[in-house]
Amino acid sequence: MTTKRILVAYGSKQGGTAGIADEIGSALREDGYETAVLPARDVRDVSGYEAVVVGGSVYAGRWHRDASRFVRLHAEGLSDRPIWMFSSGPVDGSAEQHDLPPVRGLARHMERLQAREHITFGDSITASTPGWIARYLVRHAAAGDFHSPEQIQGWAHHISAELADRP
Repeated sequence: MTTKRILVAYGSKQGGTAGIADEIGSALREDGYETAVLPARDVRDVSGYEAVVVGGSVYAGRWHRDASRFVRLHAEGLSDRPIWMFSSGPVDGSAEQHDLPPVRGLARHMERLQAREHITFGDSITASTPGWIARYLVRHAAAGDFHSPEQIQGWAHHISAELADRP
């Protein structure tokens, strides 16, 4: 039996989504899958992967441009393999408290590709996050780290379980 290869592709502006993708990749590797974690803009071909997880940060109600472009460019290759999608963005506890629906553009991608599932994870804004918006939020005590490693790893293990049930 050969090991299933999984691609985790992501679009990240400040690095938080990249960190989530790395955590997903680590959990999938723990479960015995060969996993590549790559920026979505760097992926040239999806044919070498049996499954794909793609994620993007959400700003102003839009999924990250690189993640959207990845899904459009690779739509044909993605259509014949299982795909899961995630978003990151809220800088509060809402992503852990209840399911947050995908933004409109992502929902259209999911429908076209018949994605298995979507989840939204909390993001982080700290003093080391670049950009004037981050500095403003830190100054006004509206920042914090809302990543939930347990939630991220749990979802990745859920993906592993679904893949294990597939022939």
